[in-house]
Amino acid sequence: MVDRRAFMKSGAMALFAAGLGGVPSFIARAADSRKILAPYKKNKVLVCIFQRGAMDGLMAVSPYTDPQLKILRPTLYMSPAESEGKMIDLDGRFGLHPSLQAFSPFFTEGRMAIVHGVGSPNNTRSHFDAQDYMESGTPFSKSTSSGWLNRAVGLLGHDAATTPFRAVSITSALPRCLYGDNESLAINNLQEFAIQMRGNPLASNLASKSFEQLYDQTTSDILNKTGKESFDAMKMLDVNNLKKYQPAPGVVYPNTAIGGSLKQIATLIKMDVGMEVAFAESGGWDTHFNQGAANGALARNLKDFSDSIAVFWKDLEAYQDDVTIMTMTEFGRTAHQNGTGGTDHGRASCLFVLGNDVKGGKVYNNIKTLNKEDLEDGRDLPVSTDFRSVFSAVANGHLHINDNKQLFPQWDGSSLSLMKSI
Repeated sequence: MVDRRAFMKSGAMALFAAGLGGVPSFIARAADSRKILAPYKKNKVLVCIFQRGAMDGLMAVSPYTDPQLKILRPTLYMSPAESEGKMIDLDGRFGLHPSLQAFSPFFTEGRMAIVHGVGSPNNTRSHFDAQDYMESGTPFSKSTSSGWLNRAVGLLGHDAATTPFRAVSITSALPRCLYGDNESLAINNLQEFAIQMRGNPLASNLASKSFEQLYDQTTSDILNKTGKESFDAMKMLDVNNLKKYQPAPGVVYPNTAIGGSLKQIATLIKMDVGMEVAFAESGGWDTHFNQGAANGALARNLKDFSDSIAVFWKDLEAYQDDVTIMTMTEFGRTAHQNGTGGTDHGRASCLFVLGNDVKGGKVYNNIKTLNKEDLEDGRDLPVSTDFRSVFSAVANGHLHINDNKQLFPQWDGSSLSLMKSI
């Protein structure tokens, strides 16, 4: 039987050489607890996409019947009318921007819900602070060390994770929402990650020999099963396997940052490496000038965003029952356009939730009017839905997490009823 100290030392070297740091605590917990989960079972996966820069929710999903909107936004206003931008009418009150055409079938089929007037109760208009508060899930505390998605991973009820790919962010650095005690990875490029693991001589030697042989030799079910499962998950990301991977027939991802990120997430989901939480981000939403209406910078960003998500969803056809996608943005834009044809930092925006377990086909909102007396500070769409009521609803309904007190400390609100199971 392999001495545990030797196992820990060799395991640490192999994992460190593979670019994962020291021994992740999931291996230590497994060795201590003797509770092993079935490897790579088909998990529920929550995919979160952060639109950094503050998306203009009044443009993406417009309350076009409000007479004030045309007064506040004379050059940005659109409606379903042919002469006014030809938005896609959703319910007789709200219209979907024409560049979000790819979302229209999801809404009609009842797979997509839109939540409008959503945002943080903290009225900061700082991108950095607002993103930090939203990702930590504690909008009035800067001292929170963990992110809400990391806490969600810890609340999934697993005594020991069997894979290092349980929570993955396709970013160059770990996002704030995945900070915390539960293992998370930031991988900017899967092929480069695999090459790094294969190309490092120490990693290659230990991972192919010492590390694997160590587990072959041990008679301990704890060490044998947990270590091999983690090792096998890493081997699945061999660069040759990744090069051979192809999306579903007919699926072509946009050659853009968000398109590439979602393609990599789809790869991990289809490889069954045990992922349960995935994160990606989309930039370019800070539209202070020359925003455009049916055409322009915002329209191009919306098209890339929605087309990428639609292709991703098609690619995951066999996995759609197990995947839910939720978008978010730190705040919205001013109701009134500015003097340079853009919009400035505001308060509430909107978000999209797509999945087969979503009560879709509805724009959830508590928006009143765009009259000055109903606007925050006389200029902004007020936050009428706390982002935590949406995030908790998705976590509860899709991941079956039912501990809002731990998920969102300092919050005593209720989850929005937008998932079929709640």
